[in-house]
Formats: sequence, C-alpha cells, structure tokens
Amino acid sequence: MQQHGVAAVLVPSADPHLSEYLPARWQARTWLSGFTGSAGTLVVTREHAGLWTDSRYFSQAERQLAGSGIHLMKQRVAHAAEHLDWLQQNLHGGDVLAVAGDSLAAATQRQIECRLREHGASLRIDLDLPGLIWSDRPALPQAPVAEHDLAHACIARGEKLARLRNAMRKLGATHHLLSSLDDIAWLTNLRGSDVECNPVFLAHMLVEAAGRATLFVQRVKLGDALVAALAADGIEIADYAAITSALNDLGAADSLLLDGSRVVSAVAGAVPPAVKRIEAANPSTAFKARKSAAELDHIRDVMRRDGAALVCAFRRLEQRLAAGMNVTELDVDALLAEERSTQPGHVGKSFATIAGYMANGALPHYQATAEHHSTLQARGLLLVDSGGQYLGGTTDITRVLALGPTTTEQRRDATLVMKGLIALSRARFPSGASGPQLDALARAPLWASGMDYGHGTGHGVGYFLNVHEGPHSIRPPSGGGALVPLEPGMISSIEPGLYKPGRHGIRHENLAVVVEAEQTEFGEFLGFETLTLCPFDRRALEIDLLSPEERAWLDDYHAGVRAALGPLLDGADLEWLNRHCAAL
Repeated sequence: MQQHGVAAVLVPSADPHLSEYLPARWQARTWLSGFTGSAGTLVVTREHAGLWTDSRYFSQAERQLAGSGIHLMKQRVAHAAEHLDWLQQNLHGGDVLAVAGDSLAAATQRQIECRLREHGASLRIDLDLPGLIWSDRPALPQAPVAEHDLAHACIARGEKLARLRNAMRKLGATHHLLSSLDDIAWLTNLRGSDVECNPVFLAHMLVEAAGRATLFVQRVKLGDALVAALAADGIEIADYAAITSALNDLGAADSLLLDGSRVVSAVAGAVPPAVKRIEAANPSTAFKARKSAAELDHIRDVMRRDGAALVCAFRRLEQRLAAGMNVTELDVDALLAEERSTQPGHVGKSFATIAGYMANGALPHYQATAEHHSTLQARGLLLVDSGGQYLGGTTDITRVLALGPTTTEQRRDATLVMKGLIALSRARFPSGASGPQLDALARAPLWASGMDYGHGTGHGVGYFLNVHEGPHSIRPPSGGGALVPLEPGMISSIEPGLYKPGRHGIRHENLAVVVEAEQTEFGEFLGFETLTLCPFDRRALEIDLLSPEERAWLDDYHAGVRAALGPLLDGADLEWLNRHCAAL
C-alpha cells in the first residue's frame, strides 16, 4: 500500500463471476484474514483492519479473527456503519482506495466512485494488492466440463438460445454478455465442478442476436465430442481470458446487453465507449427460475430419493446413540453423505452440511471441523441442514432432531418456528405478490413472543445448479430492493428459524414450488406445493401449542411423506418412517 500510494484496500468475497461460493484462487479475503465464512468484506487502511460480516457469522468471525489484529465489524446492526459508509467517513481528499477489478461488480464500482468523489478520494481497480503478495496463490481450476444429458436437462440448448435471442431483440441488443456461472451452465446444458458443491465451471459467454455465440472457457476442459456438439448448436469456443479482447472488438453499430450487478469491472471496462450499453437483468435468470413441468417431475422424484436417504441416515444415527456409541457432528455429515451416495443420479453435496448440536445449532452457518466440533449426547436438540446435487435436481432441507429429553423452552421455540413454516406453506396470495410481502407470515408467531431471526425466510433453488438462486427470495423488505413477483414454477426454500446463543438453534426447512391455486373474482391466486419429503421430529415440538388447522397440516404432510417414501424403504427404515409419520 505504501509503495503504490494507497490509503485503503477493499477485499470482497468475490471472483470474476461474482459467485457466492468461490474457487480457491479468489479466496483472498479468507487467505488474508483467516475468516472462512461465505460472506464478508475485508477493509485495510494504514491504521485499521476490519472484517464486515452479518449475524450468521458473528460467533465464527470472533473466534477466527481473535489475535489477528482484524476487528469484527458487524453488518446490519443498528448504529453500526456498513463498510462503504465507514470508508466514506475515513477517506479524505487525495486518498486512494484499491480493489481488484476482477472482484468488483461494475454497478458497485460506480456506487463507490460516486461516494468517494464527495470527499475528494478516488478508486483504483487496476491494482490487485492481495494478488501481489499471495506467492502461492492457487491456479485456475481444471475440472472437466460435461454435458447435462437432455433426458434430465429437459430443454435443448438450441431452444434456450432461441428464447434468449428473442428477449435480446425485444431489448434492442445485438450482443449479450453473460459472466454468471449458473446462467451459462443452464443456457449451454453443461455442468462442471470448478466451485465446491456447485456444478458450474469458469466461463464467460457472448451471445449474438444474429445467431452466433462464443463460450470463453479453458479448452482443456472440453472433450472433442463436446466441442463438436456445441458447434452444431452454433456455439464456438475461445480461450477463457479472451473475453476482454472480444468485447473490445465491438463497434459503434453494436448494442450490448449486460447486468452491471453480475459483470465485474475488469470485464465491463473492456467495452468501447462507442458501444451502446443496455443494462438489465440477464433474461436467462428469470427463465431458469421458472422450472418446466418436466423439470418438476424430475425434482419430485429426486425429493423421494433424497428423503429416503435421510430416513436411513437419521435411523442409523438414532440407533448409534441408543447403543451408547460415540457420535460427533462430523459423523452426522458422513452418514448423510453415505446414504445419499447410494441414490440414483446423485452427484454430491449442494453445500457444506451444517450439523450443530445444542449451542452450535445457534450459529446459522456453523460447520463442524476436525479442530472444532461437538460430541452428541442423548439429550437436547441437533440441527441438521444439508442438501444434495442430483442429475434431476438440487435439494436443501433442515430438520431439528430431539436426541433425548428436551426442555420446555426448546420445545416451545421449535413449535413457534414450526407455526411459521406452516403459515407460509399454507399461504394463498395474488398473482404479482413478491417474497418480501409474504415474509412476515413466517415471522408472526415469533414476533408475538418478542423474538425474531436475522436471515431471510426463503431463497430460490437451482435445477442441478446453485442451491441459492435468484431472482426471487422471501425476506424482509429492504430500501431500494426489487420486488420480484413469485411465479408458477419458481422453487423457494421456506426456512424460518430462531437462535439463542449459547443454548440452542431452531430451523425448519422445506423446499416448495409456486403453483396456481384458484381464480376468483379478484383475480388469479397462487400458493405453494411442498416438495421436500422427510418427517419432522415431533418429539422436539410442544404439540398442544399447535392449532387444529396446524395439526391437520402436519398430519397431511406426514401422510404424504409416508406414501411417497414407503415404497423405497423396508425393514427397520420403513418402521422408523411409519413411527415418525403416524398421525398425531
């Protein structure tokens, strides 16, 4: 910083594709700070280093930053400055802020520059200071790219490209730049493993409305047969790093569609000033969010397979504890992985398993490690949040298991959270309603008792893609946030929670798809079809706190689970299922 005349460095959690989960090469924030959470921003000045993260990671960050000289700066906390506000307050005339241009969204660059100008400071995006000192920085991942077979992909890439080009023409675009990895994987019907748990691969894509498309990817990842198949659909292959040259070749007669929030400055900056820019959301993001009937059929089958695997894993866990065996949170993860791996079409995890016993369950994104984990005991609550990647879909489920005697407080808390899940699962809402309009339904039972949780209630889920997918979500309204309508075919998690540090954590989670409910004189109404199939552990609940309607919903849900999973199970596993799905 001194050598380059830089007053502050911003190190976000981002890569050249603005992914949520990053390849090792772009985990500079983790490398510098030692904080391994998926969300966080590091700011270093001459006299201060701060790591901004949200409430999911406060406890983890305090532990991992201890003794480092880096201060935990809590995000979204009353009277605490967010990192851009803090920088605006602490940078002055002539100061320079540096951030690597391959880790900063073009839209965010404009926002930062506007703020800095008010104080006479400036931004440099051509200087990757962490990269200059990271001598053993990992190389680009080299995992092979494979075809997502049409039997599971359901829609041919030629059809997807035609639909995209139709949207481009409506917007007046001659070219469209995509850098978001899940959009590219969906559009091309290709899958990879460059990002842990997410079946995507590093690439950019430039699509022409006139009929040609170029995929910028390391050629070594593609077999000759796959290159030929892509060529047959009008997709050429170019080197991954050649995207900036291709953009620089665009001319004044061209108009480029790009999403400034999903393209980094280093790439967007290669577009000549004479080219007309059309900044809008990638059309493919909305296309892939609305699952087709064929995709939903595959997903329903995957839910049956995933649910059967969970029943087997939970039954074995229960058996081990009853036998007095030593069982840790790490063993829970291993059991889940082992049982899921036996299911047809299973590829791997959809995210790192969260198995938090008692106080560890109060950490929303807790992850047990060899150095830091707990041993289970025959009492209290275990929170298990896990998911699988299958050729026919992506799963994400959370269950709270009673391992033995529980307290009145634990059962009451688990029941209040269950009431929120049931309320949202049963909701009917008019066409055009958005997630932020529904979020309060899941929180109301907790609010009535003076409690709340600090994360969203629901996120979109990909189809054998990222477990977190936009554009829709169910979360509290935010200033300036887009209200994306929930539409039939969109899948969302429904996952209210409650966390009491040092005591226990509760989260119940199912995936549900938006469906048409009814047509009335007031218009079209929508609802949710629950997709996830796995019993809730009612031993963790205070059943008397549930209304007759809530009990009926829980009985109906368990009857459906038993009917769907029973044919896949036998012996002790079937007996376990029937016991946990018995009517209240």
